[in-house]
Amino acid sequence: MLRYIAQRLFMLIPVLIGISIITFVMVRLIPGDPARIMAGERATEEQVQRVRQMWGLDKPIHEQYIIYMKNLLHGNLGRSLKRNETVVQELRWALPTTIELSFAAMFFAVLIGIPAGILAAYRQNSWWDLAVMVGSMVGISMPVFWLGLLLIYVFALKLGVMPPSGRLSVGVKITPITGMYTVDALLTGNWRGFLDAVHHLIMPAVAVGTIPMAIIARMTRSSLLEVLRQDYIRTARAKGLNERTVIFRHALKNAFLPVVTIIGLQLGTLLVGAILTESIFALPGMGRLIVDRILSRDYPVVQGAVLVFATTFVFINLLVDISYAYLDPRIRYQ
Repeated sequence: MLRYIAQRLFMLIPVLIGISIITFVMVRLIPGDPARIMAGERATEEQVQRVRQMWGLDKPIHEQYIIYMKNLLHGNLGRSLKRNETVVQELRWALPTTIELSFAAMFFAVLIGIPAGILAAYRQNSWWDLAVMVGSMVGISMPVFWLGLLLIYVFALKLGVMPPSGRLSVGVKITPITGMYTVDALLTGNWRGFLDAVHHLIMPAVAVGTIPMAIIARMTRSSLLEVLRQDYIRTARAKGLNERTVIFRHALKNAFLPVVTIIGLQLGTLLVGAILTESIFALPGMGRLIVDRILSRDYPVVQGAVLVFATTFVFINLLVDISYAYLDPRIRYQ
């Protein structure tokens, strides 16, 4: 197992290098001159050229990439062209919001999706099965931005039971430790702040977690149905075991293999795809940061954010592969 993990970690190196090259080139293909944006609209050509030389934007693109990789090997992601802060500082303020939202959305998706899929498989061709399948189709088909606006309209504007935006109510304070308000509130014993942070997190989590919930429900149902048709399940039933024992002790563990894969992929997708949700609910996360920095041609921040997302995604896939050995003892990595 350790050898397999080491091999997978080694294989991540060319993947991340390839991602860095693609990102580096594509960001520089965006129309516009960052030096002109930094110098201002009224700046002279000499001032623009001075800014370009200061940030190394006048060098050939391959030299810029070599400099970027040398700095990256020393843990330096560069400095923001817009705010003149390090990229690490920029990401440190935005990343916790996206992580908190993504894990809350995945918690919602797993909490609803897996039980719904199990019940749909257990009661195949019943009204419950039909309801889960129809609900899954609706959940997959609903655009995130439309669902977010609908939730705000119904629960914030009409019913007034949910806050429309933001992370905390006015007057509620949480001592920052990790940047994730729910975690920080628990670490400091601030129950009022924890409940308020959760209250603000419910609608964004539901909006962004609906599609993963529908996918997880459908995958759980189809995978469990396939396992329930296996010979060892028929043997377990022939021995007189009750249906609950057959499903939860014999079938569900093996049926979880594709479900775990979907959960890992969807979690990685949530980390990258929260742009619309963060914009609708005014959350200062990575999505809004990337959009803002793309518009201002802030190359280092965009490159750093994409690299962080890519690294997170590939590590999530690695954890998913490792979890296979626990879920199915027949799997042995050689």
